[in-house]
Amino acid sequence: MSEEKKLLDNVDCPADLHDLDDAELQQVAQEMRTYIIDTIGQIGGHFGANLGTCELAVALHSLLDSPRDKVLWDVGHQSYPHKILTGRRDELPTIRQYGGLAPFCSTAESEHDIMGAGHASTSIGYAVGLKEAMGKGIGEDGRVAAVIGDGALTGGVAYEALLAAGGLQTPMVVVLNDNGMSISPNVGALSRYFNRIRLNPRLYHAREDFEDRLTKLPLGVGRRIERLGPEMKAAIKAYWAPGLFFEELDLAYMGVIDGHDVKALRRALTEAFEAERPVVVHIHTVKGKGFAPAEENGLASMEEWHAAKPNSIVNGRPTAAEKPVPVQETDSPEGIERLEKPPAPGSPPQYTKVFAEAMVAEAERDGRVIGITAAMAGGTGLQKLADERPEQYYDVGIAEQNGVLLASGLALQGAKPVCAIYSTFLQRAFDQIVHDVCLQELDVTFAMDRAGLVGDDGPTHHGAFDISYFRPIPNVVVMAPRDEAMLVHMLHTAIAHDGPAALRYPRGAAEGVEIPAQPELLPIGVGEVLAEGRGVALLGYGYGVHVALEAAAILADHGLQVTVADARFAKPLDGELATRLARDHDLLVTIEENVLPGGFGAGVLEHLEDAFAAGPGERARVLRVGLPDRYVTHGKPDLLRAEVGLTGQSVAERVLAATPSAQPIAR
Repeated sequence: MSEEKKLLDNVDCPADLHDLDDAELQQVAQEMRTYIIDTIGQIGGHFGANLGTCELAVALHSLLDSPRDKVLWDVGHQSYPHKILTGRRDELPTIRQYGGLAPFCSTAESEHDIMGAGHASTSIGYAVGLKEAMGKGIGEDGRVAAVIGDGALTGGVAYEALLAAGGLQTPMVVVLNDNGMSISPNVGALSRYFNRIRLNPRLYHAREDFEDRLTKLPLGVGRRIERLGPEMKAAIKAYWAPGLFFEELDLAYMGVIDGHDVKALRRALTEAFEAERPVVVHIHTVKGKGFAPAEENGLASMEEWHAAKPNSIVNGRPTAAEKPVPVQETDSPEGIERLEKPPAPGSPPQYTKVFAEAMVAEAERDGRVIGITAAMAGGTGLQKLADERPEQYYDVGIAEQNGVLLASGLALQGAKPVCAIYSTFLQRAFDQIVHDVCLQELDVTFAMDRAGLVGDDGPTHHGAFDISYFRPIPNVVVMAPRDEAMLVHMLHTAIAHDGPAALRYPRGAAEGVEIPAQPELLPIGVGEVLAEGRGVALLGYGYGVHVALEAAAILADHGLQVTVADARFAKPLDGELATRLARDHDLLVTIEENVLPGGFGAGVLEHLEDAFAAGPGERARVLRVGLPDRYVTHGKPDLLRAEVGLTGQSVAERVLAATPSAQPIAR
């Protein structure tokens, strides 16, 4: 074993693989797999997909000269082997931790990370652009490979890129990593198509044999068939069909290749790069390969082990006392850890769970209520609706734009669709929100989980912009609950509202207030004063109310009794409340977990400028607290909120600094 370890220990960059033979490369792949199981099992992180790409990463980097040659990993949650081979082996234990390796690829982290996107379905489009620029003599020329999973290939932008690659005949390689999974089992017709091919890998070779035998038929028949050339081949291809989908787009197709056989992968990839045209290399891998608990029960076990929680594996085996659970509330290791711990008496539920139960209740009350998600049934909580009322549920795959369009069609017919999509992923459907829902004033509700700082997944997954991208759109009601009870009321209000509505709520545990047995309809655009004070008013929105209450308690210890209010709505804003707070106080502090440009605080400022411009009267100074105008790194949410100043302590300090007569906070 010590001799085997020397192979991986001596790989500090991709070039170190170039002189190894197939057997040695296979050994490196297995050594990496063992290292990932041991390391991620201890610290937590994306797990199953990375175990499936060990041989692929080795094969690609053994053939290519990175970073001159480009390897693009779609999403990046399957790129841990790539990170190990590109000089970050010893840093893997820091992945997803504050100050450690990024959870996905990061252009700032390594020259070998060509793209830093953490949303699915984008790698092929990047690859086309890279190779087209090379063809024009821009930058250094090299080979380009895009690795994309069958789950990510359900995203519409992937097809747009395939059409471009085929139309332009861009000389690049698309590696379709087919394991039947994204986070959950894939859905849709294309998934069934891949499954048929995957289960019949002999089809590809049988088609070749069939073509060859036809050309050898006696009595001149074979020669006549051979002269038919492309027409006959197209007919045969249509009959056997494995690569027909791609070949009809003018993409050469190779497959299905065993994704855990380095020799077979290298042979196929070599031929693909030599073709000097767009080629799809279809490989079959096992999500969780080499880790028995992930392989034993097929897709169900793969879903369980999409991510591993900290200390869940010891000596290559799951710890007996820490059996993993399906990814229901979250797709992050920290969330899984929370779910697996027995809840303490009286501990608050997660916001996602509250939404899930409220959504089922709304569907039971009204058969027109329909839940829609984009490949995140567990993460959004809609799996509960799918289990209990499947006729009122849709999963569109990794296709947020289509999810919103489906909702639009449902609404046109009188349904009440609820698009449950993470804040960060809903960004992908911005045009559909603007043009297809709000312009037509359709009755669609957007339920945005993971609003604000989500933690270990970092800047690609923080829900930092939804207030800013919803506020400028006409016809939409935008709201955020301060606690789980308000979430229940707001979902009910949004569904009852005859028009577009959006509500955002954070990841993680709620506040611990009693959940109402029956939801109430809230008056649209009306906030609520929670505590009356003087001098300073804290106006929170969503999670900002929690911060405001913490800050108020700290300020009370310093002799300041401040007003605390919950705006509840960012659009329409409660202008009367904002005006009163500004007129009756010296300092008005707005607090939100969103970027400040275009956010809730900006809306308050806009309103006050207009309200006080027309007549006499002094108004309070306005201090805005929110996320900075930069991308926030990855790490536990508490660490990130402390870094950006979104805590009760930070707000209290800023208020005292802006209030000369107040006593400073002792440290």
